[in-house]
Amino acid sequence: MDTMDVLYARRTIRKFTQDPIPKEILTRIVEVTRLAPAAMNKQPLRYLVVNDPDLCAQVFPYTHWARSLGPEGTPKEGERPTAFILILVNTEMEGAWTAHDVGAAAQTVMVAAQNHRIGTCWMASINRKALVELFDIPGKYRLDTLISMGYPAERSVYEDEEGDVTYYKDEQGTLHVPKRRLEDILWYNQIQEEG
Repeated sequence: MDTMDVLYARRTIRKFTQDPIPKEILTRIVEVTRLAPAAMNKQPLRYLVVNDPDLCAQVFPYTHWARSLGPEGTPKEGERPTAFILILVNTEMEGAWTAHDVGAAAQTVMVAAQNHRIGTCWMASINRKALVELFDIPGKYRLDTLISMGYPAERSVYEDEEGDVTYYKDEQGTLHVPKRRLEDILWYNQIQEEG
């Protein structure tokens, strides 16, 4: 798949088939993610991949899903992620720009996953304390975020926003994600007044 096609196709997914993601693919995703930009090349990020079904079931209650979709935004039994990637920061290597490192890494995970037609949901609304305890994560690591993963069991599309960027599901269950229009966010050579 062409890189631009992968980027256009990547959408947040919150309902998944229960087909497991091969370990080789998960490893390959982390392999390319380790090559993502890192401020001053400090590379403070670590990745905990969770793909054991029992552990995935234990992680799930510590994740909080799309509030604006109500109960429909939370995957039900049989729709839940089949893998998670927890992004950890080694605080002994952390710098002023580590948040940028996390953003670059998360985007790389999601694009690499999309290349394999794997759906993802980047999640910051998580119970960090409980997850740290569940995995007995040593104190020198800070759990920043996690990415839920699985083969998509729903359709997600983007559309130009018409005054509201709240995402919603239609009667067929398709997730619609309004994005700000290009002409409203792109400027060349000088700042324009937002209207």
